Amino acid sequence: MRRSLFLLASLASACCANPATAAAPSAAAPSALAHPQAWPAAHSPATLTDPATEARITQLMRRMTLAEKVGQTIVADIGSIAPADLRRYPIGALLAGGNSGPYGDDRAPAARWVQAIRAYRAAARARPGQQHVPIPLLFGIDAVHGNNNIPGATIFPHNIGLGAAHDPALAGRIAAATAQEVAAIGADWTFAPTLAVPRNLRWGRSYEGFGETPALVASYAAPVTLGIQGRLVAGQPLAPGHVAGTAKHFIGDGGTAGGHDQGDARLDEATLVRVHAQGYPPAIDAGILGVMVSFSSWNGVRDIANRSLLTTVLKGRMGFEGLVVGDWNAQGDVPGCKTTDCPAAYLAGVDMLMAPDSWKALLANTVAEVRAGIIPMARLNDAVRRVLRVKMKLRRFTGGAARPLTGRLDLLGAPAHRALAREAVRESLVLLKNDGALPLKPGERVLVAGDGADSIAKLCGGWTISWQGTGNSNADFPHGRSVFAGLRAALGKVGGTAILSPSGTAPGQFDAAVVVYGENPYAEFQGDIDTLEFQPGRKTDLALLRRLRARGLKVISVFISGRPLWTNPELNASDAFVAAFLPGSQGGAGIADVLVDGPAGQPRWDFTGRLSFSWPSRPDVVAHLAPLFPVGYGLSYAHPARVGQLSVAGAAKAPPIDPTRYFADGHVGRGWRLSTHGAVTLTRVDAGRQENGREARWTGQGSIVIDGDTVDLTREATGDMMLAVEYRLVAPPKGAVTLGMGCG
Repeated sequence: MRRSLFLLASLASACCANPATAAAPSAAAPSALAHPQAWPAAHSPATLTDPATEARITQLMRRMTLAEKVGQTIVADIGSIAPADLRRYPIGALLAGGNSGPYGDDRAPAARWVQAIRAYRAAARARPGQQHVPIPLLFGIDAVHGNNNIPGATIFPHNIGLGAAHDPALAGRIAAATAQEVAAIGADWTFAPTLAVPRNLRWGRSYEGFGETPALVASYAAPVTLGIQGRLVAGQPLAPGHVAGTAKHFIGDGGTAGGHDQGDARLDEATLVRVHAQGYPPAIDAGILGVMVSFSSWNGVRDIANRSLLTTVLKGRMGFEGLVVGDWNAQGDVPGCKTTDCPAAYLAGVDMLMAPDSWKALLANTVAEVRAGIIPMARLNDAVRRVLRVKMKLRRFTGGAARPLTGRLDLLGAPAHRALAREAVRESLVLLKNDGALPLKPGERVLVAGDGADSIAKLCGGWTISWQGTGNSNADFPHGRSVFAGLRAALGKVGGTAILSPSGTAPGQFDAAVVVYGENPYAEFQGDIDTLEFQPGRKTDLALLRRLRARGLKVISVFISGRPLWTNPELNASDAFVAAFLPGSQGGAGIADVLVDGPAGQPRWDFTGRLSFSWPSRPDVVAHLAPLFPVGYGLSYAHPARVGQLSVAGAAKAPPIDPTRYFADGHVGRGWRLSTHGAVTLTRVDAGRQENGREARWTGQGSIVIDGDTVDLTREATGDMMLAVEYRLVAPPKGAVTLGMGCG
């Protein structure tokens, strides 16, 4: 899910291609009609639909107005609805999208979240005219690796790291800790777990998957569901500290053509079932209360409008009795629909539509369509029953019933949760290469370099405080520790020293260099890439590795990424290479635990992580079709092996264009050019970080242009995007200054 994206740009001018329609399935593509007998059977526990609860729901629905019923099927975002609106409109659920926060502050402290959620709930209870017990709100949040919207919460490794740990029980414990931190702010619904099976690492959501094999993903589904929700008990709400979960994204989002987010899974039904469906039956059997429908399509038909998938398979063959919810304004992608008007989604079997900023018109239009018979009353009643069924599991329907953990802010970043996160980091690290450079020995003097050396934000990745995980500093993680801080503490205990030098230029003698680098944070389609090559055409991190090696140092790469990437040149330039993926706020401490010897000169912890995704041998081939290191690969101190010189054939000579970022961190984005024309000069300046800005000075008429080849911005134009420019006025201009974006 998403809300908005702020592109860090400076005086950007981009060209856009003619809008392109979504790719149609190939002529040979099979039908998008599902056959239920081909799918695995499952069923929600009987404890979800016990007779006493169903009777209470029936009595309640008899007293609800049509508008109240429709309102239960709509989810609004707090960025577009105020508590006062709930006194007038009977909206059933709220969410805080990736960039939404209480009172317009997406970096609000936890206490403000508690205050805001309580205000929304109180307003819903106080709505006049209710002829029945007030129906409590659902309040959902993307707590996908901890309660990651909240500064100070524990940020656990993303799912790709948990998959590399090959420890479903550990993931279940993390899910339980996350649920406690969600409950602490008053929310009661998380949009997790992700049960996608990513099959093309170019997909920007790959790190949300536990692995590329259906069996591995399926093994995590039940433990994580039970960690979030606990076991369902007939007639009883969830135990304190548990919240509703949401299995997502049904179905095939990890198998779209080209790895494109929100794309088309051009697959026969047997492949869709065998690869992409296997995580859902164990989650349903364990009692998952929600299933979120994918943005994507199956053979040209949007999942959110595919009745055979949602009603015949999910609710029929798989026996799912909870609520089915759409993704962020996804109904607007259905042909013939708008975000404010989509009977096709209801008719397909969706029970709740996310209408973050379109909720008011959707409410009015849907009421009218039920009255006109376009949406049958029976279909609406089924949807409302499913929503109320979930609400019955979250809270007794008594106006002032307490949520016992709300306001327990001591649970956010609690010591026990941080220790659990650190344990998960240790288990998730995968050692790809070690030619005697690790572990670091007592007394060694270590240079810590790379742009990730002292950045907790880089360790956390996307879906961290902000949607994209950008704009964060170490101050946003008061309980966190960077890799440099972790190494400094660990080496200090055994007589060693760690010196921070991101550029690797610190003078003096060193025994080794630990270089922390990799992908910058991203989420959803902003993370889609065209090649699996790391830093195509612009090998700045490779140059750093080579410079340090030329100084005679042992070079240890700690690679931070949301997916395996083609890093053969970097592997060749490293004496040891650790795939750390996205380890979270305790990443520095957990990495140091494994990299640094104990005082007796023996490893305190060994590497136990094993790849859950294939590591690519080429930049242009889907990784699992040509793996350099297969699923299950991982070295350790106890079981070492040599990695020889690797082929670097296939490295890009020119970077592919990046349609989302024009100027950031002192550089133009991939494929763009920065130039000046006329009487204007550019100087590098610090704007919060070293030389991450440019100062422009005009002595007459002139222009600054960022341009490149034609690029298709269709998805950005339809994805609630905006062009954002950060600038500071040094001196008032004496003439007109124009900022623009256009084609040609």
